[in-house]
Amino acid sequence: MKLNISDSKKKNLKRFYKIALVIIGFFIVIFNDTFGKLEGFAEFLAFYFILVFITIAHWIFKQIKSIIKLKNEKAKTELLHLKSQVNPHFFFNMLNNLYGLVDKDSKKAQELILKLSDMMRYSIYEGDKDTVLLSEEITYLQNYIELHKMRYHKAIDVQFYIETNDNDYEIMPLLFIILLENAFKHGVENLRENAFVHINLIAQNNEVKFKIENNFDASEDNSETGIGLKNLKRRLELAYPKKHYFEVSKIDSIYKAKLNITL
Repeated sequence: MKLNISDSKKKNLKRFYKIALVIIGFFIVIFNDTFGKLEGFAEFLAFYFILVFITIAHWIFKQIKSIIKLKNEKAKTELLHLKSQVNPHFFFNMLNNLYGLVDKDSKKAQELILKLSDMMRYSIYEGDKDTVLLSEEITYLQNYIELHKMRYHKAIDVQFYIETNDNDYEIMPLLFIILLENAFKHGVENLRENAFVHINLIAQNNEVKFKIENNFDASEDNSETGIGLKNLKRRLELAYPKKHYFEVSKIDSIYKAKLNITL
């Protein structure tokens, strides 16, 4: 017959075991002169202290393990929260555009809806994963670009150069979209003409290099760092500590962002 012991009883037994060790040690110290004369006492004393040392070491190990587990769970929870903040206003803007486009150009509206649904599916289901294939992330970026091209009624110079080897690396989802979104939101959105967004993505030797450059209206420049970039920096710190390089720069009316990740 197997005896089931509740967690609370197990904890009480462990606590009793530790207290018993302490009490035994207390009596050994008090009656050292008496016990010291007994045969085999030295061996018993050595065994006792080894047992105490093992018990203390085990307790310390469990405490360290618990702290590390708690820290990892906290980091994972924070990452999930940060992911949930990615580009919600983009979807709202696109839905508003679709509302006005349905009567004017139903065929174009249908194309936009299909691409938007693909993006929403990816953002909700794939974006919730720890990692995705880089090829999936690239497709997500391409869909985003195509949606914007169909949305605007002006010429935009968008170039997306991709260079990868045969390896399809795994990477945290929804990292690059923040930089691409900024390029359209703060650049293309406010420019009437000659707007451009140039992107380079190179993946080789277990490293992914992403660089994006766009022009913007210097008269409407806002030097404050938005929540998107703060979000990105924090996610990189949590997911790729000491394995990433990220910098942004502004020269005249040109904005550049560079992100390298070592896998």
